[in-house]
Amino acid sequence: MRFGNLHFLYLLLLIPVCAGFYIWAFHSKHKALEKFAQKELLGFLLQSVSFKKQKVKAVFFLLGVFFLVLALIQPKWGYHWEEVKRKGLDIMVVVDVSKSMLAEDIKPNRLQAAKREIKSLINILKGDRIGLIAFAGNAFLCCPLTLDYGTAKLFVDNLSVETIPLGGTNISAAIRNAIKAFEGHEKKHRVLILITDGEDQDSGVMLEAEEAKKHGVVIFTIGVGRRQGAPIPILDEQGRKTFVKDNAGNVVISKLDPVLLQKIALMTHGKKGSIGTGNFSLEKIYQNEVSKMEKKELKSLRQKRFENRFQIPLFISLMFFILEAVTTERRKQ
Repeated sequence: MRFGNLHFLYLLLLIPVCAGFYIWAFHSKHKALEKFAQKELLGFLLQSVSFKKQKVKAVFFLLGVFFLVLALIQPKWGYHWEEVKRKGLDIMVVVDVSKSMLAEDIKPNRLQAAKREIKSLINILKGDRIGLIAFAGNAFLCCPLTLDYGTAKLFVDNLSVETIPLGGTNISAAIRNAIKAFEGHEKKHRVLILITDGEDQDSGVMLEAEEAKKHGVVIFTIGVGRRQGAPIPILDEQGRKTFVKDNAGNVVISKLDPVLLQKIALMTHGKKGSIGTGNFSLEKIYQNEVSKMEKKELKSLRQKRFENRFQIPLFISLMFFILEAVTTERRKQ
């Protein structure tokens, strides 16, 4: 047996509360009657009253409440198989895990803010398949396209700057791997969400964006960081916090490159957003843009549908309430 709505289970507390009230009421009534008249006189005055039937009425009422609560939590047993067709998009999230993503111009840092946004996106998906690619100096498919959102979140949680050993920011490799990760030959219903600070170190990124367009991939770029930039924190050998420096000993400032991201998005008729500045966050881009795109019909699935049987306890509850109402408190003459 299964239950459809356990939120009403707390209403079962009404039964001991009502039972306690009945016990108190019966006890108080007997004490009041004893003060009213002597026992012999009470027996004569109350000869037509059945205290047993009063208790039976109370039991009927309590049983009615019990079965009413049982109906509210919707017991289910028995099932049938049902064909369920899914419609959705294939969404590949490509996230930068280079060391520049440790910059703290967005709290707690760029990478953690990006992971938070990705999980917020997963929470609102309905029917869309999602995959995950991490990239730095090269790219790696962490999670193939899936409808298992819980598993996708686990892969997001595991993202770190150690995910890709090769340093740098190679957006070209990220886009190239994402194109390969899409399945089939259908050149539509494909979305690539690129999350990076935009500090690309490869000149072929626009060529890869053009290739994505040929394969029907729409790229939405999400910039992480601020244009004024921030230093990249690291720990020295003593475990103290310091910052990445160049060969001249100057602290390296990692800056967001919104121009490049805008060009990539425009190439594939996508849109550019950002994280941490309140301008088109990932969730808003999905709701305002991605969710309105044409969806493909994914393969249908057979799902087990359990039959809702709330009508049975509801009927029993109604019968007990009727019995409580029609049962008289008087003895048979």
